[in-house]
Amino acid sequence: MDQLKQFIEDNKQRFLDELFELIRVPSISAKPENKPDMIKMAGLLRDALLEAGADKARVMETRGQPVVFGSRLAGQDLPTVLIYGHYDVQPVEPLELWDSQPFEPEIRDGKIWARGADDDKGQLYMHIKAFEFMVKTGQLPCNVKFMIEGEEEVGSPSLKEFCRKNQELLKADIILVSDTTMIGTEIPSITVGLRGLSYMEVEVTGPNRDLHSGLFGGAVANPVNVLCKMIASLTNDKNEITIAGFYDDVLVLSREERDEMAKAPFDVETYKKE
Repeated sequence: MDQLKQFIEDNKQRFLDELFELIRVPSISAKPENKPDMIKMAGLLRDALLEAGADKARVMETRGQPVVFGSRLAGQDLPTVLIYGHYDVQPVEPLELWDSQPFEPEIRDGKIWARGADDDKGQLYMHIKAFEFMVKTGQLPCNVKFMIEGEEEVGSPSLKEFCRKNQELLKADIILVSDTTMIGTEIPSITVGLRGLSYMEVEVTGPNRDLHSGLFGGAVANPVNVLCKMIASLTNDKNEITIAGFYDDVLVLSREERDEMAKAPFDVETYKKE
Protein backbone atom coordinates (compact mmCIF):
# COMPACT_ATOMS: atom_id res chain seq x y z
CA MET A 1 0.00 0.00 0.00
CA ASP A 2 2.88 2.38 0.75
CA GLN A 3 4.25 1.76 -2.73
CA LEU A 4 0.87 2.59 -4.25
CA LYS A 5 0.52 5.78 -2.24
CA GLN A 6 4.00 6.88 -3.29
CA PHE A 7 3.16 6.15 -6.94
CA ILE A 8 0.09 8.37 -6.68
CA GLU A 9 2.01 11.15 -4.94
CA ASP A 10 4.84 11.07 -7.47
CA ASN A 11 2.44 11.22 -10.42
CA LYS A 12 -0.39 13.33 -9.02
CA GLN A 13 0.02 16.29 -11.35
CA ARG A 14 0.41 14.05 -14.39
CA PHE A 15 -2.73 12.17 -13.44
CA LEU A 16 -4.69 15.41 -13.16
CA ASP A 17 -3.36 16.73 -16.46
CA GLU A 18 -4.26 13.51 -18.27
CA LEU A 19 -7.72 13.30 -16.73
CA PHE A 20 -8.44 16.96 -17.49
CA GLU A 21 -7.49 16.37 -21.13
CA LEU A 22 -10.17 13.66 -21.31
CA ILE A 23 -12.75 15.78 -19.52
CA ARG A 24 -12.24 18.72 -21.89
CA VAL A 25 -13.55 16.66 -24.80
CA PRO A 26 -17.34 17.26 -25.06
CA SER A 27 -18.15 13.63 -25.84
CA ILE A 28 -21.95 13.97 -25.76
CA SER A 29 -23.37 10.87 -27.40
CA ALA A 30 -26.92 12.26 -27.59
CA LYS A 31 -25.92 15.00 -30.05
CA PRO A 32 -24.98 14.08 -33.64
CA GLU A 33 -22.92 17.26 -33.98
CA ASN A 34 -20.53 15.90 -31.34
CA LYS A 35 -19.54 12.87 -33.44
CA PRO A 36 -16.02 14.30 -34.10
CA ASP A 37 -15.56 14.65 -30.33
CA MET A 38 -16.58 11.02 -29.84
CA ILE A 39 -13.96 9.89 -32.35
CA LYS A 40 -11.33 12.11 -30.71
CA MET A 41 -12.19 10.72 -27.28
CA ALA A 42 -11.91 7.14 -28.47
CA GLY A 43 -8.46 7.87 -29.89
CA LEU A 44 -7.28 9.45 -26.65
CA LEU A 45 -8.38 6.41 -24.66
CA ARG A 46 -6.67 4.03 -27.07
CA ASP A 47 -3.44 5.97 -26.58
CA ALA A 48 -3.96 6.06 -22.80
CA LEU A 49 -4.29 2.27 -22.66
CA LEU A 50 -1.10 1.78 -24.67
CA GLU A 51 0.80 4.24 -22.49
CA ALA A 52 -0.48 2.49 -19.36
CA GLY A 53 0.91 -0.85 -20.51
CA ALA A 54 -1.62 -2.54 -22.77
CA ASP A 55 -0.08 -4.90 -25.32
CA LYS A 56 -2.79 -4.00 -27.80
CA ALA A 57 -5.40 -1.25 -28.04
CA ARG A 58 -7.64 -0.23 -30.89
CA VAL A 59 -10.76 1.72 -31.80
CA MET A 60 -13.48 -0.60 -33.13
CA GLU A 61 -16.36 0.72 -35.19
CA THR A 62 -20.02 -0.05 -34.44
CA ARG A 63 -23.32 1.08 -35.94
CA GLY A 64 -23.11 4.01 -33.56
CA GLN A 65 -20.18 5.33 -31.53
CA PRO A 66 -16.87 3.42 -31.55
CA VAL A 67 -15.76 1.02 -28.82
CA VAL A 68 -12.21 1.15 -27.47
CA PHE A 69 -10.68 -2.26 -26.74
CA GLY A 70 -7.33 -2.92 -25.11
CA SER A 71 -5.66 -5.86 -23.41
CA ARG A 72 -2.57 -7.17 -21.70
CA LEU A 73 -2.14 -10.91 -21.35
CA ALA A 74 -0.04 -11.96 -18.36
CA GLY A 75 -0.38 -15.71 -18.84
CA GLN A 76 -2.59 -18.30 -20.50
CA ASP A 77 -3.29 -20.06 -17.21
CA LEU A 78 -4.25 -16.87 -15.37
CA PRO A 79 -7.82 -15.57 -14.94
CA THR A 80 -9.00 -12.70 -17.10
CA VAL A 81 -10.66 -9.50 -15.89
CA LEU A 82 -12.70 -7.44 -18.35
CA ILE A 83 -12.99 -3.79 -17.32
CA TYR A 84 -16.03 -1.98 -18.70
CA GLY A 85 -16.50 1.77 -18.85
CA HIS A 86 -17.96 4.48 -21.07
CA TYR A 87 -16.52 7.71 -22.40
CA ASP A 88 -19.74 9.49 -23.39
CA VAL A 89 -21.41 12.05 -21.14
CA GLN A 90 -24.80 13.66 -20.68
CA PRO A 91 -25.71 17.00 -22.29
CA VAL A 92 -24.86 20.02 -20.15
CA GLU A 93 -27.99 22.15 -20.51
CA PRO A 94 -29.16 24.33 -18.85
CA LEU A 95 -25.80 26.09 -18.88
CA GLU A 96 -26.97 28.89 -16.58
CA LEU A 97 -27.09 26.44 -13.68
CA TRP A 98 -23.36 25.76 -13.88
CA ASP A 99 -20.95 27.71 -11.67
CA SER A 100 -18.12 26.99 -14.13
CA GLN A 101 -17.72 25.82 -17.71
CA PRO A 102 -18.83 22.16 -17.88
CA PHE A 103 -15.88 21.06 -20.04
CA GLU A 104 -13.25 23.17 -18.32
CA PRO A 105 -12.53 21.27 -15.08
CA GLU A 106 -12.00 23.19 -11.86
CA ILE A 107 -10.90 21.96 -8.45
CA ARG A 108 -13.04 23.40 -5.66
CA ASP A 109 -13.14 22.14 -2.08
CA GLY A 110 -10.97 19.19 -3.05
CA LYS A 111 -13.36 18.04 -5.79
CA ILE A 112 -13.19 18.18 -9.57
CA TRP A 113 -16.16 20.04 -11.04
CA ALA A 114 -16.87 19.24 -14.70
CA ARG A 115 -19.13 17.11 -16.87
CA GLY A 116 -17.80 13.55 -16.90
CA ALA A 117 -15.51 13.96 -13.90
CA ASP A 118 -17.71 11.51 -12.01
CA ASP A 119 -19.64 9.72 -14.74
CA ASP A 120 -17.67 8.11 -16.11
CA LYS A 121 -14.29 9.50 -17.08
CA GLY A 122 -13.06 9.75 -13.51
CA GLN A 123 -13.79 6.15 -12.51
CA LEU A 124 -12.61 4.80 -15.85
CA TYR A 125 -9.36 6.73 -15.66
CA MET A 126 -8.83 5.44 -12.11
CA HIS A 127 -8.90 1.84 -13.35
CA ILE A 128 -6.50 2.66 -16.19
CA LYS A 129 -4.05 4.16 -13.71
CA ALA A 130 -4.42 1.21 -11.32
CA PHE A 131 -3.61 -1.03 -14.28
CA GLU A 132 -0.59 1.15 -15.08
CA PHE A 133 0.68 0.84 -11.51
CA MET A 134 0.42 -2.95 -11.55
CA VAL A 135 2.19 -3.21 -14.90
CA LYS A 136 5.04 -0.86 -13.97
CA THR A 137 5.64 -2.55 -10.61
CA GLY A 138 5.34 -6.09 -11.92
CA GLN A 139 2.27 -6.83 -9.79
CA LEU A 140 -0.29 -7.63 -12.49
CA PRO A 141 -1.85 -10.91 -11.23
CA CYS A 142 -4.14 -11.62 -14.17
CA ASN A 143 -4.96 -10.93 -17.78
CA VAL A 144 -6.72 -7.60 -18.25
CA LYS A 145 -9.05 -6.45 -21.01
CA PHE A 146 -10.74 -3.07 -21.41
CA MET A 147 -14.01 -2.50 -23.26
CA ILE A 148 -14.95 1.19 -23.29
CA GLU A 149 -18.11 2.20 -25.12
CA GLY A 150 -19.46 5.57 -26.21
CA GLU A 151 -23.23 5.07 -25.96
CA GLU A 152 -24.01 4.31 -22.32
CA GLU A 153 -25.82 7.60 -21.81
CA VAL A 154 -28.21 6.80 -24.68
CA GLY A 155 -28.97 3.20 -23.69
CA SER A 156 -26.01 1.38 -25.34
CA PRO A 157 -27.90 0.58 -28.58
CA SER A 158 -24.83 -0.87 -30.33
CA LEU A 159 -23.26 -2.75 -27.42
CA LYS A 160 -25.29 -5.96 -27.63
CA GLU A 161 -24.39 -6.50 -31.27
CA PHE A 162 -20.75 -5.61 -30.59
CA CYS A 163 -20.53 -8.17 -27.78
CA ARG A 164 -22.21 -10.84 -29.89
CA LYS A 165 -19.77 -10.31 -32.75
CA ASN A 166 -16.71 -10.26 -30.48
CA GLN A 167 -17.44 -13.00 -27.95
CA GLU A 168 -14.01 -14.59 -28.16
CA LEU A 169 -12.22 -11.25 -27.93
CA LEU A 170 -14.22 -10.25 -24.84
CA LYS A 171 -14.04 -13.64 -23.12
CA ALA A 172 -13.29 -13.17 -19.41
CA ASP A 173 -13.74 -14.75 -15.99
CA ILE A 174 -15.12 -11.64 -14.33
CA ILE A 175 -16.29 -8.17 -15.34
CA LEU A 176 -15.30 -5.04 -13.43
CA VAL A 177 -17.60 -2.07 -14.06
CA SER A 178 -16.03 1.40 -13.97
CA ASP A 179 -19.32 3.17 -13.42
CA THR A 180 -20.31 2.74 -9.79
CA THR A 181 -19.86 4.63 -6.55
CA MET A 182 -18.39 4.30 -3.06
CA ILE A 183 -19.82 4.78 0.41
CA GLY A 184 -17.16 7.40 1.09
CA THR A 185 -13.82 8.66 -0.25
CA GLU A 186 -11.94 6.79 2.48
CA ILE A 187 -14.05 3.63 2.38
CA PRO A 188 -13.26 1.15 -0.41
CA SER A 189 -16.47 -0.36 -1.76
CA ILE A 190 -17.33 -3.19 -4.12
CA THR A 191 -20.63 -2.94 -5.98
CA VAL A 192 -21.85 -6.45 -6.82
CA GLY A 193 -25.15 -5.61 -8.49
CA LEU A 194 -26.66 -2.89 -10.65
CA ARG A 195 -30.18 -2.04 -11.73
CA GLY A 196 -30.84 -2.11 -15.43
CA LEU A 197 -33.63 -0.34 -17.24
CA SER A 198 -36.79 -1.32 -19.01
CA TYR A 199 -39.26 1.02 -20.63
CA MET A 200 -42.30 1.08 -22.85
CA GLU A 201 -44.67 3.62 -24.32
CA VAL A 202 -48.31 3.35 -23.27
CA GLU A 203 -51.09 5.31 -24.97
CA VAL A 204 -54.39 5.68 -23.12
CA THR A 205 -57.20 7.08 -25.26
CA GLY A 206 -60.52 8.51 -24.17
CA PRO A 207 -63.12 10.97 -25.49
CA ASN A 208 -62.32 12.67 -28.78
CA ARG A 209 -63.27 16.06 -27.34
CA ASP A 210 -63.36 17.92 -24.03
CA LEU A 211 -66.27 16.81 -21.83
CA HIS A 212 -67.94 18.64 -18.97
CA SER A 213 -67.00 16.83 -15.75
CA GLY A 214 -70.32 17.72 -14.15
CA LEU A 215 -72.25 15.94 -16.90
CA PHE A 216 -69.91 13.13 -17.91
CA GLY A 217 -67.64 12.61 -14.88
CA GLY A 218 -67.88 9.03 -13.63
CA ALA A 219 -69.65 7.80 -16.73
CA VAL A 220 -66.72 8.40 -19.08
CA ALA A 221 -63.24 7.42 -17.89
CA ASN A 222 -60.59 10.12 -17.68
CA PRO A 223 -57.39 8.83 -19.38
CA VAL A 224 -55.27 10.62 -16.76
CA ASN A 225 -56.96 8.71 -13.93
CA VAL A 226 -56.62 5.43 -15.81
CA LEU A 227 -52.91 6.02 -16.37
CA CYS A 228 -52.39 6.95 -12.71
CA LYS A 229 -53.95 3.66 -11.62
CA MET A 230 -51.81 1.72 -14.07
CA ILE A 231 -48.61 3.30 -12.79
CA ALA A 232 -49.62 2.87 -9.14
CA SER A 233 -50.29 -0.83 -9.71
CA LEU A 234 -46.65 -1.49 -10.64
CA THR A 235 -45.62 -1.55 -6.96
CA ASN A 236 -47.22 -2.55 -3.67
CA ASP A 237 -47.11 -0.92 -0.23
CA LYS A 238 -43.65 -2.43 0.38
CA ASN A 239 -42.27 -0.90 -2.84
CA GLU A 240 -42.04 -4.37 -4.37
CA ILE A 241 -42.52 -4.72 -8.13
CA THR A 242 -45.83 -6.48 -8.80
CA ILE A 243 -45.07 -7.57 -12.38
CA ALA A 244 -45.21 -11.37 -12.60
CA GLY A 245 -41.77 -12.93 -13.07
CA PHE A 246 -39.88 -9.69 -12.38
CA TYR A 247 -37.78 -11.24 -9.59
CA ASP A 248 -37.27 -14.67 -11.18
CA ASP A 249 -33.61 -14.13 -12.08
CA VAL A 250 -32.69 -11.85 -9.16
CA LEU A 251 -30.22 -13.44 -6.75
CA VAL A 252 -31.23 -13.38 -3.09
CA LEU A 253 -28.62 -12.14 -0.62
CA SER A 254 -27.52 -14.67 1.96
CA ARG A 255 -27.67 -13.96 5.68
CA GLU A 256 -23.87 -13.71 5.75
CA GLU A 257 -23.90 -11.12 2.96
CA ARG A 258 -26.56 -9.05 4.69
CA ASP A 259 -24.59 -9.19 7.95
CA GLU A 260 -21.47 -7.91 6.19
CA MET A 261 -23.43 -5.12 4.49
CA ALA A 262 -24.88 -4.08 7.84
CA LYS A 263 -21.35 -3.37 9.11
CA ALA A 264 -20.84 -0.66 6.49
CA PRO A 265 -21.05 2.94 7.77
CA PHE A 266 -24.16 3.69 5.76
CA ASP A 267 -27.13 5.70 7.02
CA VAL A 268 -30.29 5.81 4.91
CA GLU A 269 -31.46 9.19 6.20
CA THR A 270 -28.09 10.80 5.50
CA TYR A 271 -28.12 9.25 2.04
CA LYS A 272 -31.55 10.77 1.35
CA LYS A 273 -30.36 14.23 2.37
CA GLU A 274 -27.33 14.00 0.10
